[in-house]
Amino acid sequence: MNVLAIGAHFDDLELGCGGTLIKHVKRGDAVTMLVGTKSSYNDPEGNVIRRSDIAFEEGNKAASVIGAKLECLNFDTFMVTFDEDLTSKLRYYIEDSKIDIIYTHWIHDIHRDHHSITKSALMAGRHVPRFLMYRSNYYDSEQCFRGNFYSDITDEMETKIKAIKAYKTELERVQYKWIDFIRNQNANDGQKIGVKYAECFEVIRYLL
Repeated sequence: MNVLAIGAHFDDLELGCGGTLIKHVKRGDAVTMLVGTKSSYNDPEGNVIRRSDIAFEEGNKAASVIGAKLECLNFDTFMVTFDEDLTSKLRYYIEDSKIDIIYTHWIHDIHRDHHSITKSALMAGRHVPRFLMYRSNYYDSEQCFRGNFYSDITDEMETKIKAIKAYKTELERVQYKWIDFIRNQNANDGQKIGVKYAECFEVIRYLL
């Protein structure tokens, strides 16, 4: 199976569907992690919060832990728009790699980059038979995330945490709160289906 996981920024994929990607790699599937932006940004005063070279370096480490191929579209952070430029780039990867399944952001995510990525992915991947959306942050939206597809990642959880820990500079910035949040979230989702840890997705379509 050819798997394409699409995220707006370095770390989105690891947080939202890292365990499931590790499962795919274990099964022998070809997994590509496609990141939309350079992921660098400054605060309102112009002070650098995240550097693109460090984000890419940490992203490479995380992809190596997962065992996936890493690609980056290099759009500017916060400047991703739903247009033909982005859609055509996504369609290239989908068609060139003969993608069987797509994972991307939840369409109602309030982060503009996340939202635009998914709108373009839905259009570019409209012929892909399996399309699932993940959540990679904890912000509320005007819609409720209707997770209805679960992936048991009990055996992959510690490797997922290792991949997240590759983002050392970001974890230091958030005082490592991501680790506890993700572990608790995946434990709660696992409890719903009787396993220790699970990732939950909202399905657009899934062909059996």
